[in-house]
Amino acid sequence: MGRRRSAMSESFKLELAKELGFYDVVQREGWGGITTRDAGNMVRRAIEIAEQALSHPSRTGRA
Repeated sequence: MGRRRSAMSESFKLELAKELGFYDVVQREGWGGITTRDAGNMVRRAIEIAEQALSHPSRTGRA
């Protein structure tokens, strides 16, 4: 079974890791070193950000 391509950019994932407090783990061990809970929290936060962008398009610079 092949790996799926990430829907999130690497820079966005790193930003989320910093915000959520496990960036140091990613730096030391790569993405495979984070816990399932951390991965879930990262996805949850990405969804929140996307929902905010959709509900407030003027804040993202889009019309």
